[in-house]
Amino acid sequence: MDAELKNLKIDRSKRRSDGPSPWATRIIVVGILLFLGLGAWRFLSPRLDAAPMVEIQRVQSISAAAAPDGVVLNATGYIVAAHKIEVAAKVIGKVNWIGVEKGDRVREGQVLVRLEDDEYQAQVQQGKGQLASLQARLDEAMHGSRPEEVAQALANLNSAKADLDNAKVTLDRARRLVGEKLMAQQTVDDAQARYDGAIHKVDSLQKTYDLVKLGPRQEEIDSLRGQVQQARGALDYAQTNLANTIIRAPITGTILERAVEKGEFVTTSFVGDRGAKGYVVSLADLNDLEVELDISQGDFAKLQSAQRGIITTDAFPDLKYQGHIKEISPEANRQKATVQIKVKVEKPDGHLRPEMNASVAFLADQKPQPASARAKPVVIVPSSAVHDSAVFVVLDGKAVRRAVKTGATSGPGVRIEDGLIGGEDLITNPPATLKDGDRVRQKV
Repeated sequence: MDAELKNLKIDRSKRRSDGPSPWATRIIVVGILLFLGLGAWRFLSPRLDAAPMVEIQRVQSISAAAAPDGVVLNATGYIVAAHKIEVAAKVIGKVNWIGVEKGDRVREGQVLVRLEDDEYQAQVQQGKGQLASLQARLDEAMHGSRPEEVAQALANLNSAKADLDNAKVTLDRARRLVGEKLMAQQTVDDAQARYDGAIHKVDSLQKTYDLVKLGPRQEEIDSLRGQVQQARGALDYAQTNLANTIIRAPITGTILERAVEKGEFVTTSFVGDRGAKGYVVSLADLNDLEVELDISQGDFAKLQSAQRGIITTDAFPDLKYQGHIKEISPEANRQKATVQIKVKVEKPDGHLRPEMNASVAFLADQKPQPASARAKPVVIVPSSAVHDSAVFVVLDGKAVRRAVKTGATSGPGVRIEDGLIGGEDLITNPPATLKDGDRVRQKV
């Protein structure tokens, strides 16, 4: 039992002879390193905090052929169709059929809308009947009386003459008998009246016979001819109205708006959204686009007719279009203190849409440069980076001042003719207190 207890005791003399524990050594080393690191950080941190934070941009060089010309003015506006057309109806009626949708491409003369045409067809038929009737009367007058009519008039005249001869005989007999006291005077008076009537009848039928032989008067023929022309004009008008129930595209273009549906009433004047419509569709040729701009009167003197510019849009900022000033308003806007101009887009494509936001960088007219100058790469940097004909670039965490030679302004940038070659880390907006050799930190 005593021997077992002795085995459980710790031999302290042996432990001292073996040296310190490896774990204790590691803890001591780690503590020393942490102490030294903390001291170094406290020593260096004031210097790091003193270094200003700056925005850094890598300088890019481009070929002279790709470099933009000097920009004299940047302006923003909207893309508009040069000729937007609201296709209206010439006649009133209900829409019977519509064959286009918004965004459809249409050709000139293509049928867009058909109106109900029953009433207009009836007017055409009525006009045709009236014209035929008047034309027949004119033809009759032009050809004169028929032989049968002349013969009938002559027969009536001869019959009246026979009656006149009989009345003459009766009158003579009555006078003789009255002279012989065989008849009363009243008999002579009656015979005289019949004789006078027969004379007037013969005169009337003689004139009728003469008129039938001569035919209608020229004035009557002219009157009938005028009535025929009037009827023909009325028929043409009715046929035109019938044709106008079919509404066609006046130009080749794109449908911008479809304003009516089947069954809606269309009139020749606009009376509101809930009433009859004044137009059926609006369309424009999207190959003929312009940028409409309001130029401040203070900047207006920088521009001139036909001046060229580069057009960009917010929707497609990487796409650039060539353009030139097509129209300058002859009067200014008093309230806005602006002058409106329109820039024609020379080669529009399917990306451009009317009412898009657009920007135009108007270019200065520059003389052609020699081949050696055009071959030299061009460096363009932000205007904010250039101060006193110098810029700051970053080398090994320090701002290094570098003198540069500037050229023409190109929009928000400045062309660097000498001093930068591309690839440098440029401080785009250096603080006013920044000096050559100062340490800087890049903004993240």
